[in-house]
Amino acid sequence: MTERVVLAYSGGLDTSVAIGWIAEETGAEVIAVAVDVGQGGEDLDVIRKRALACGAVEAEVADAKDEFADEYCLPAIKANALYMDRYPLVSALSRPTIVKHLVAAANKHGAGIVAHGCTGKGNDQVRFEAGIQALGPDLKCIAPVRDYAMTRDKAIAFCEDKGLPIATSKKSPYSIDQNVFGRAVETGFLEDIWNAPIEDVYEYTSNPATPREADEVVLTFKEGVPVAIDGRPVTVLQAIQQLNERAGAQGIGRIDMVEDRLVGIKSREVYEAPGAIALITAHQELENVTVERELARYKRQVEQRWGELVYDGLWFSPLKRALDGFINEANQHVSGDIRMTLHGGRAVVTGRKSEQSLYDFNLATYDTGDTFDQSKAQGFIDIFALSSKIAAKRDLA
Repeated sequence: MTERVVLAYSGGLDTSVAIGWIAEETGAEVIAVAVDVGQGGEDLDVIRKRALACGAVEAEVADAKDEFADEYCLPAIKANALYMDRYPLVSALSRPTIVKHLVAAANKHGAGIVAHGCTGKGNDQVRFEAGIQALGPDLKCIAPVRDYAMTRDKAIAFCEDKGLPIATSKKSPYSIDQNVFGRAVETGFLEDIWNAPIEDVYEYTSNPATPREADEVVLTFKEGVPVAIDGRPVTVLQAIQQLNERAGAQGIGRIDMVEDRLVGIKSREVYEAPGAIALITAHQELENVTVERELARYKRQVEQRWGELVYDGLWFSPLKRALDGFINEANQHVSGDIRMTLHGGRAVVTGRKSEQSLYDFNLATYDTGDTFDQSKAQGFIDIFALSSKIAAKRDLA
């Protein structure tokens, strides 16, 4: 029986060439799988037909936008997930979504190998292959660019030699990955970390320096899930999409950072994630109102570790799965409304309201009606500071 390879297919030059390249290198039949996680671009049926025209024996496409939003972006919102306190895991979240479909296709078509288009120096090769091994431990992984030296000039020559139905126009100066949760841009002149990004780098966001009217928005959450915008019910996908538009129009969610890649190098990345940043900002503030202090403190530690696991490609790991349980439990009272002003590149919280609120006006006020018993404060301080006081006496002796 002829070996079969499932290929993560985007419809672009590199993965279109990879179909024939893999077939020549391995003698295997190639099944192309394209997954829509809100990256935009061509119609899925156009992509499917191109894969078949480029030599795939089968081609599957999946509209996974709602799945991506509900099962991958939502946990990141609940976790306030920001790698290195800044990056909302745009690409890292899409990879396990795609992996799930690749492994399902491999099982369906009896394929023993899964292929992807990643290079050998990035994070995504790890995210794909660690995920594939977690869901299909017996599957093998190959990467034509990494394993078979499929450089871009060779890909263009292969495409022209075989007469493949895909344009081989000049490559964009940037490497871009995008989905509904955000957009990642790297390479080109951005590799010099002294160079500032220019406006043509951006697509999801408008220039925050351009004068415009502010936009006020009210986000409603139920148990950590965004369920309404300005009182109108939304799905998670709709919440992200609508805030991409509204926060993006105000220049919110631009991130220019040097990050620590899993493979040990530092890389300059420019991100746009207007909806993600607006939602995480609102969710964090609602937690400030509804989550008890010790739980909130510990959750911040969990959030950092959760983000690191997802960034490193360990979405399907036992630790990540266990932390999900903690994060869901911590979100059980995160319900209510957050009002924000979107303007000048910032999402600023201006109001909070929740039936689950732990904020007690009568305890917090300094005016008449204050119910906080200040007479107990001195004794509390004496006991709280006692160990430091004892140590100070010793050290100052």
